[in-house]
Amino acid sequence: MFKKILIANRGEIACRVIRSADRLGIDSVAVYSDADADARHVKLAGEAFRLGPPAPKASYLRGDRLIELARQSGAEAIHPGYGFLSENEDFAAACAAAGVVFIGPPAAAIAAMGSKSAAKRLMEQAAVPLVPGYHGDDQDAALLAREAERIGYPVLIKASAGGGGKGMKIVERREDFAAQLASAQREAQASFGDDRVLIEKYLTRPRHIEIQVFADSHGNVVYLFERDCSVQRRHQKVLEEAPAPGMNEERRRQMGEAAVNAARAIGYVGAGTVEFIVDTLSGEFYFMEMNTRLQVEHPVTEMITGQDLVEWQLRVASGERLPLTQEQLRIHGHAFEARVYAEAPARDFLPQIGHLRHLREPAQSAHVRIDTGVEAGDEISPYYDPMIAKLIVWDESRERALDRLAQALADYEIVGLDTNLDFLGRLARHPAFRAAELDTGFIGRHQAELIPPPPEPSREVLALAALAELCSVAAEREAARLRSDDPDSPWHAVTGWRLNQDNRHALHFRHGEREYAVVAHYRPDHFVLELGEHKLRATARLDGDGRLRADLDGHRVSASALREEKTLTLLFAGAAYELEPFNPLLAGLAAEDDSGGLTAPMPGTVVAVHVKAGDTVEKGAPLMILEAMKMEHTIAAPFDGTVESVFFLAGEQVKEGAALLALIKTEGK
Repeated sequence: MFKKILIANRGEIACRVIRSADRLGIDSVAVYSDADADARHVKLAGEAFRLGPPAPKASYLRGDRLIELARQSGAEAIHPGYGFLSENEDFAAACAAAGVVFIGPPAAAIAAMGSKSAAKRLMEQAAVPLVPGYHGDDQDAALLAREAERIGYPVLIKASAGGGGKGMKIVERREDFAAQLASAQREAQASFGDDRVLIEKYLTRPRHIEIQVFADSHGNVVYLFERDCSVQRRHQKVLEEAPAPGMNEERRRQMGEAAVNAARAIGYVGAGTVEFIVDTLSGEFYFMEMNTRLQVEHPVTEMITGQDLVEWQLRVASGERLPLTQEQLRIHGHAFEARVYAEAPARDFLPQIGHLRHLREPAQSAHVRIDTGVEAGDEISPYYDPMIAKLIVWDESRERALDRLAQALADYEIVGLDTNLDFLGRLARHPAFRAAELDTGFIGRHQAELIPPPPEPSREVLALAALAELCSVAAEREAARLRSDDPDSPWHAVTGWRLNQDNRHALHFRHGEREYAVVAHYRPDHFVLELGEHKLRATARLDGDGRLRADLDGHRVSASALREEKTLTLLFAGAAYELEPFNPLLAGLAAEDDSGGLTAPMPGTVVAVHVKAGDTVEKGAPLMILEAMKMEHTIAAPFDGTVESVFFLAGEQVKEGAALLALIKTEGK
């Protein structure tokens, strides 16, 4: 077994590998970019080395520097995690040439599966069923258009060199093919340095089921059963489970053996995942791709098998045989993994950047596990994937595991930027999901229920917001009293006393477009709160960590209340409410702006400009394409109008909030 390894990655996977290495008595060496200098994985490792500036090309993608640091630190092996260089055959070969063990498959196996097109041809030779498509090397745009016609719309364009939803586009009509092809090629080039694509028939209601395989250098190959990854947005997985609902033993064996045969065909060693697409109507399964690395969703397999897959990786890479045979592997219980992202579901899951001002995780146990690489106060930067954590739950049955997932999501608290927590909670509670009515179109089909308009604050929420403000004021006055030379001065009193008036205080809040008022009457040991015609008796205590504990007419509840500048964020009953306390006497009215100043939703690069000054456009027309976090975002016209100015050219960098174009609204529209 190794004595020291270098982890050529960041975030939660780096922390995950460190955890297993520590348990096995293996020293870990971390690496970091300038953006990650104070990151959690750096703190957990025994030692750490700087790679360079934040951009991946200048840091985590510097294979030569990583090998140099492995040698310098005395690390015998490099664990690539996933993403970055984990599926780069040149890096695997360079490690071997330098005498450093690459904790992954041989370079030849990565090469065999690195091109989706080549992998499909190889699987075709091995008699593994394939979805009808074009996997050739000729990338002439006219040829690709003809192949799409031959296959029949709808078709799926996919980046040949990568995965994770990057460079993947669904094309419903031939009229859209050219634009979608160009977009897929740009994303593929930006993400993988390779703009080649393949085209496949798009199955309208497929399930995405993958098989975890493991192989050693002694010729042993096993499958550790399946995971259902059908629930996706932006063609990226968001919630996975194991085992797959409705999977019978015969189909499990067929898919498992097909995956093992695929691994054997390329001389595979280490952890890998063979992904299949399953037709929900016929039940037939088709090879989609093989990921030659550990998957993001590997924890659900660990939970149902009781195995540590990172430990297996380390043992196999050091030359040991697989810890178990196929006959010894068993499924026990059911597990889910929910990916907690900094993103805005209501804005087409647009990635978000910002600081984690408040972070409270569910309590971990034998049933609840959290894999994360961030802590409260950390920043979600524009340079890397916006994942905050992976929430994994396990129980004896799917129904009980789902209940645990819903509860854990309700207990999760994040303030500082938009997240998908509310969306995940609704997904876990959705009747169709609980009934396992799964396919890759699940989110789109149930979008109205999964992404409803923001909830209006209830009377309870408004009462808690008022109590949080009152407790905060009382705490500030008490602190001032203790600092004062005259602590008994009446000016420090917190009784709400008013000269010639009832001891009352009106609090005003704005939530979205609406305004709310709560009138608080001070009593010696409680408050009476007026919310319209409704009155309730209330007491409250605000702890130093922002936890508000209140009694509302005998109903004891708790919430988290966080105040920053003009915003009060209240986390209560699994939902987050952003309220703006304000003084109505000072509130101004903002005039409507029809100039149509369109701003960048996040830092990025302008990759295409579709209009020029003087052009007339209709509402919804694409104006500009912005690339950020390796995904393209189309800036569309919010109304009919005329382009007054375009402020950026293709290739230029923009900051968040930068004005991209100016659009004059057409009168009467």
